[in-house]
Amino acid sequence: MPDSFNDRLRQAILLLAKGTSRPLRRTPLSPLTEAEIQELKAFFPMDKYFILGHARSGTTLLARLVRLHPQVHCNWQAHFFTRPPQLAALVNSAEAEKLLSRRSSRWNHGRDLSPVVMRAAADFIMERDARREGKTIVGDKSPNTSVHGKAVRDTHAIYPDAAIIYIVRDGRDVIISQRFRNFIEEKNLAAEDRRIVKSLRQGQAPFTDGTRSVFTEAFIRQHAQSWVDDLNEVVAEGRRLYGGRFIDLRYEDLLTRPYQEMRKLWEFLGVAVDAALPKAVEAEMATNPDEAWQAQRNDSIAAYLPKGQAGNWRRLFTERDKSLFKAIAGEMLVRWGYEKNLDW
Repeated sequence: MPDSFNDRLRQAILLLAKGTSRPLRRTPLSPLTEAEIQELKAFFPMDKYFILGHARSGTTLLARLVRLHPQVHCNWQAHFFTRPPQLAALVNSAEAEKLLSRRSSRWNHGRDLSPVVMRAAADFIMERDARREGKTIVGDKSPNTSVHGKAVRDTHAIYPDAAIIYIVRDGRDVIISQRFRNFIEEKNLAAEDRRIVKSLRQGQAPFTDGTRSVFTEAFIRQHAQSWVDDLNEVVAEGRRLYGGRFIDLRYEDLLTRPYQEMRKLWEFLGVAVDAALPKAVEAEMATNPDEAWQAQRNDSIAAYLPKGQAGNWRRLFTERDKSLFKAIAGEMLVRWGYEKNLDW
């Protein structure tokens, strides 16, 4: 135990020898037990789901659509398990561990309450929002760009009874969307990136006739690999840990047959589909809040890229861009049906 005599003695020796003590690390968190899950569900009974997807893969569109159902609520960017600081930050210290697992406490029944606290906090955040909307099923959508399969494992430790929805988009369009998002927000731009932005403002032609790339080589390599890693790890871990409670879909299919894809997802979540939903989906697909936001933020750059469309890469990829992306992610494009082979 972190508050054992030996630990305290070690801290005292360090303090005397060096004038300071090294903070103790907490022990790794344990998954929730089935009994704890049932106890928590007595207080927070709503079914939960989590929408994952690499950034710029359509997670926001999917969240907007799924919450059209009268029973299903969704909100976004909680990042409980996908971006630091994550939900574990609530208990991720030796002090929190001492509080929630000390032997003298009669409240914890001899077990560290940290995972219970984590789930109770997330449950309350989500269910409070859902109740305000009169919904009975609730989920969060948070893009998962850096931690990949770990996000699924961390989610499963706290929500093994949840459902996972994973949306995939053509990685070539993903990195274009990410690139222009950075340009629009003027975020994470090196000197070469700023030179590209300046040239874009001067004229679009060199970037659409194959003369000049919007990318640096380093950007393509980094983001293509991230896309591949995310698909490999999330799908493998989702199927391994969640089985039939894991489902994936393609963003492009959502664009071409939105109601059919949403009907499949709502049935996956266990809710009936009523006659009003096809028109609601059609109306929602006709809007694009992100496009309006980007135009307001930086219209001189946003205007170069039609938002939410499939196949933007065909207009903007140079032969060098194709070669670099193909070397890293070509096989993944074939696996997900974006290409029949590597001859593109």
